[in-house]
Amino acid sequence: MTRVLWDVDTQVDFVHRDGRLAVPDSEAAVPAMARLVDWARREGVPHVASADDHELTDDEISETPDYRTTYPPHCLRGTRGAEKIPETAQLDPVPLGLGAVDERWLRGREFLLLKKHFDVFTNPNADRLLVLLDPVEVIVFGVATDVCDDAAIRGLLARGRSVTFVEEASRGLDASRTASCLADWRAAGVRFAQVEGIVS
Repeated sequence: MTRVLWDVDTQVDFVHRDGRLAVPDSEAAVPAMARLVDWARREGVPHVASADDHELTDDEISETPDYRTTYPPHCLRGTRGAEKIPETAQLDPVPLGLGAVDERWLRGREFLLLKKHFDVFTNPNADRLLVLLDPVEVIVFGVATDVCDDAAIRGLLARGRSVTFVEEASRGLDASRTASCLADWRAAGVRFAQVEGIVS
C-alpha cells in the first residue's frame, strides 16, 4: 500500500512567530510536524513538500493585501523565511520548479514542489508526481489550513485521491475560515487522524 506524506509550506515565514506571514500558534504544531516527518523517513514513506518560492514581482505579493488572493511579501527566494523549518527539512529532496522535468528525474523519496501561488497544483510537476507515486492515501499537514492546505486538499480530492488530514500538525490564519474548510472537507470524505494513529 503506497502512502504519501504531503507537507504543506512548513517554512520559517509561516511557522516561526517572527516570520513575515506567521500563522497563529504554528509553533505549537511543530512537535507533531516533526513526528510525521520522522515517521515517513523511518518507514520509507515518500515525503512530498510544497514551498512558496516568491519574488517581489509575483502576482500574489502586494503592499495592500486582501489576505485571500494577495499577501504581503513572504517566503522570498533566497531569504531565511523561505527555508523549511529544521523539524521538517528534507535531507536530499528532488527540487521541482515550474518548468517541465524529464521523468527520469522524478525518482527518490523526498520531493520539493516550489510554487508562486498558494495552490500547489499551479506547479505542473505536482500532477506528474502524483500520477507517478499513485498513492492510495495522501496524509496532509502544514500551514495554513484555510489557504494552502485547503487548495492542496481540494486539488487532491478533485484528482480522486483519498486524503487524511492531521489537524494537530496544522494551523490556520483565520479561525472561522478554518472551521469552514474543516467542515467542507469532512463532507467531501476527508479522513481526520491524530499523529499517534499515523505513526503507530
